[in-house]
Amino acid sequence: MKLYYSPGACSLSPHIVSKELGLPISLQKVNTKDKSMEGGGDFWQINPKGYVPTLELDNGERLTEGPAIVQYLADQKPDAGLAPKAGTLERYRLQEWLNFITSEIHKQFSPLFRPNTPEDYKPIAKENLGKRFDWLDQQLAGKEYLMGSRFTVADAYLFTVLTWTKPTQIGLDKWPNLKAYVERVRARPKVKEALKAEGLA
Repeated sequence: MKLYYSPGACSLSPHIVSKELGLPISLQKVNTKDKSMEGGGDFWQINPKGYVPTLELDNGERLTEGPAIVQYLADQKPDAGLAPKAGTLERYRLQEWLNFITSEIHKQFSPLFRPNTPEDYKPIAKENLGKRFDWLDQQLAGKEYLMGSRFTVADAYLFTVLTWTKPTQIGLDKWPNLKAYVERVRARPKVKEALKAEGLA
C-alpha cells in the first residue's frame, strides 16, 4: 500500500496507525500548496479532491478521507485492537469520536492555516476550539486514551490535530488533561517513528 502524505498534515494519523499495526506502507510526499509530488507527478491525478491523505491499495484502488482510511487499516489487523469489532456499540463509539475530531477539531483549525483568513476572525476560530478543548479535557479526566486504557485510531487522529496547536500559538496549559494526553501519545515508540519519518521529531 502507498500513503500520499504531507509532513504534519492530517495524513500523519494513518501514518501512525500503519506503524502501530506494523503494516508495510510506502510513503509518497505531496506538496499540498502546488499539488506536486516528490519525484514528479500531479497529485490532482491521484486525488481530485486535492488533499491528503490518500491510501493506494495493493489492487490499485484509492481510498480517501482520514477517518475511513484509519478504520480500513485497523481492520487489516483486527487482533491489534486499534478499532473495536465492526457492528459492536464500541465501534460506533469510535466512529462517534472520529466524526467529532474531523468536524469539530480538524475543521476548526482550517481557517488558522489559510492565508486569506481575515486576522479578526482568527481569535473567533481559537475561541471555538477552546470550547471543544474544554469538553475534551473533561472527557480525558482519569483516562489514558479516548476510549479508556486502549490506544485506538481515534487517538492517532486527535493527537495529529492537536500538534497543530503549536504552529497556531494555542497553549494547552489551560487544559491539563489534554496536555498530558498529547505528551503520552507522543511518547509511544511507533508515534515517534512516524514523526521521525516525516521530519517532525
